[in-house]
Amino acid sequence: MDWWLLLALFLYFACAVLIVAEIFVPSGGIISICALACLVGGLMIFFKSEMVPGWAGIVTAFIEIPIVLVITYKIFPNTRFGKSVTLAPPDKKPGEGISDTQQLKDMLGAAGRVLSDLRPVGMVDFDGKRVECVAEEGYVEKGKQVKVIKVESTQLTVRVLDET
Repeated sequence: MDWWLLLALFLYFACAVLIVAEIFVPSGGIISICALACLVGGLMIFFKSEMVPGWAGIVTAFIEIPIVLVITYKIFPNTRFGKSVTLAPPDKKPGEGISDTQQLKDMLGAAGRVLSDLRPVGMVDFDGKRVECVAEEGYVEKGKQVKVIKVESTQLTVRVLDET
């Protein structure tokens, strides 16, 4: 009877491994269903022997499965093998992701022509440079002349120029 309890513990371990595998292998949930089956199978084996091992099995599941997940997601990436199979984060400094921030600030007061309707966001052409802009008020039709009135981070706010 003791080997049945070992089988139940193995099923718990298999459940945790399958949960980890589900993250890396696109299976459409099939691996998760197998993990659930391992968990239920382990619980059934524990409760089939007696009530005390059954409850001990539930406690074991609440301890063993999170330990395997913690080892996988916290410790594994720091091992030599883990470092070789995972990507390193990019080395970026603050403000480095947007290289043309200063160029956008220099566009304050520039005039351009609307390329796509601003509803309120759309494309505007400033002397051959296409830039996504936000209309100050409502809807601006394609072809209208606009002027940059505000630059906030990477967002240009434009106002329609009077056509009189």
